[in-house]
Amino acid sequence: MGYLLLVSIVWGLSIPLVKGQLTGLDPFFLGFARMALALPLFLPFLARRPVDAPVAWRLFGIGAVQYGFMYVCLFAAFRYLPAYQIALFTVTTPLFVALLARELKYPQLLGALGALGAAVLAILGAAVIQFQPGSTSLASWKGFLLIQASNAAFAFGQVAYRSLRPRFAERADHEVYAWLYLGAIAATLPFAAALDGFNSLARLTPSSGLTLAYLGVVASGLCFFWWNRGATRTRAATLAVFNNLKIPFAVLFAITLFGERAPPGPLLAGALLLGAALYLAERFVHSPVPVTSAGARKR
Repeated sequence: MGYLLLVSIVWGLSIPLVKGQLTGLDPFFLGFARMALALPLFLPFLARRPVDAPVAWRLFGIGAVQYGFMYVCLFAAFRYLPAYQIALFTVTTPLFVALLARELKYPQLLGALGALGAAVLAILGAAVIQFQPGSTSLASWKGFLLIQASNAAFAFGQVAYRSLRPRFAERADHEVYAWLYLGAIAATLPFAAALDGFNSLARLTPSSGLTLAYLGVVASGLCFFWWNRGATRTRAATLAVFNNLKIPFAVLFAITLFGERAPPGPLLAGALLLGAALYLAERFVHSPVPVTSAGARKR
């Protein structure tokens, strides 16, 4: 759980950074650039201990879906929805995690009603925090469906990676992770190139350039790696809850560091619901955690 908590904090800080520093840049370019900046962190490890081709291509495909397709759908939704509605509609990710975990042969990880209850509580907690009076107008169906596709892609990657992990148990995670970023680059590059996204390079300022570098290297490169690594070491129900934990952190940082305002009542109520969801997942969903590398022990 430590990996998931650390990443939730970093992603919580990243949300107000993106809002304040990168507005006006092409979103497809941002998706490609973040993956391109993440790749060099892990690319040197590929040549040291290569994995079998079938495993490598599966990792490539997971990255194309979890990061590439996720970014494409997420950024395309900005054409149809305001930012606050996009944020609200991402709270369904935990439910996708729970449902996909069952589909990918992990029914024992869910504890059925326990895991589903934890996912629903997590969704309610995040929705309570994000809800604003007057923000309930119907959104474009195209934008809504794009966000749900993005949520499903990110959830699929988490579950698929933990499902595939035993196939390369003799390798450390960092020795194979470049394959995921290569897949993500292959998925985002055509959109950035076809829609003239690289024109955004000319609009980068020193401040926005440093922000993009931080987001690519830390928030994407390291944190995506830590997130999937944490996903292999925790229960599926707990993983579902943590998918929304970044939201209260984002609110906290926006208030304390960036001077934004939020009503304390919904913030406290949402935090309590997320805490209850995490407790439910850990306390009542009894499930094994798969071995993630040679010599690793189960929790």
